[in-house]
Amino acid sequence: MKHSSIGCSKVEALAVLGGAPAFAKAIPVGQLYFPSWDDYEKMFHSIFKCRYYTNQGPLADLLESRLADYLQVRHVVCVTNATIGLKMAAEGLGIKGRVILPSFTFIATAQSLLWNNLVPVFCDVDRETHYLDFNHLERLLRRGANAVLPVNLWGGAYDMERIHALAQRYDIPFYFDSAHGLGCVTRGRPLGGYGNAEVFSMHATKVLSAGEGGCIATNDGDLAERLRNIRSSYGVHTPVHVERTANGRMSEAQAALGLLSLDAIDANIKNNQHLHQVYRDNLNSIPGVLVVSPVNVEYSNCQYLVCEVEEQAFGLSRDALWRALHAENIIARRYFSPGVHRCHPFDSIISDDLPVTEHLCSTVIQLPLGARVDVEAVSAICQRIQQIHSQASEVSAVLESGL
Repeated sequence: MKHSSIGCSKVEALAVLGGAPAFAKAIPVGQLYFPSWDDYEKMFHSIFKCRYYTNQGPLADLLESRLADYLQVRHVVCVTNATIGLKMAAEGLGIKGRVILPSFTFIATAQSLLWNNLVPVFCDVDRETHYLDFNHLERLLRRGANAVLPVNLWGGAYDMERIHALAQRYDIPFYFDSAHGLGCVTRGRPLGGYGNAEVFSMHATKVLSAGEGGCIATNDGDLAERLRNIRSSYGVHTPVHVERTANGRMSEAQAALGLLSLDAIDANIKNNQHLHQVYRDNLNSIPGVLVVSPVNVEYSNCQYLVCEVEEQAFGLSRDALWRALHAENIIARRYFSPGVHRCHPFDSIISDDLPVTEHLCSTVIQLPLGARVDVEAVSAICQRIQQIHSQASEVSAVLESGL
């Protein structure tokens, strides 16, 4: 998949040391897989011909049906975005009180709880997996909780057998923020049918994109019906009483993009997997750079290329590498930084110490992967990282001087 418009230059002097950037145009980290113009035009022509633009139209219905088949679940409820999906899931499950979640996540995970007047309880994560630390999780559960909201990161998954055992033991809902997980397979079946519900993102940065959008997957028919009624009065199968509605309808335009993206998902994941391997082959020899592998999956969407940067071995901190890469027009991302427990208004909540979260928030970096890079671009990015490591002292001196 070649994109000559990226404009990769011959690798010479580092940009932070006065050379030309490695790339003439900025390379974002997101997936940004777009359909062909012809397919886009045909699909949108059908919307205008039908003159049905929103309120659970035929394309939204079709996308829900196809996603249910793809995820091997009984019900999929498409929504405006994943954040609204998380709010609706908590509302539909009738959760009250304390919800345990990792602080090492995107802030919207925790914000969804505030919208439902729930109390976030931050749990530390495991050093190797980046997922909830089960020992800390059990300590928090013994103190009392009303639900758990695990987050499936980096194209991986939790140890679902262990999660299921905890859910049964404590008899509380476990519902997943699986924004990163659409297309991943664990224990022989896709993410989507685990816990009480799973919420997926279909943002443009995800491997399945509706431009913006999301969906809630569940095998619980009663929950699905409540979610449809919470979403709006459109598209419900059976009207049921709900306390609040969310106006979370997915438009036909979003559904059209989602259907086109679903058609291409296998090819896009295959491309991600190939680029992921190219990164691994090139970065594994650089001291202090550890490529994070998706865990507990037989098949990963590989939509994120995430590394941990060990400052002593690499010669620079993660933040210094991030700044040097931005100078090369490589728009790497410090993911996640800071931890949610240090962001307003969550910084006012008294939490246990979260040492692993603190460590990861200062060492993890996301590199570009998806439609906007090819093998040549990935190789150039890795070469720049190698150069930055080799010239760490010079780079550090320039960054510290503020030049």
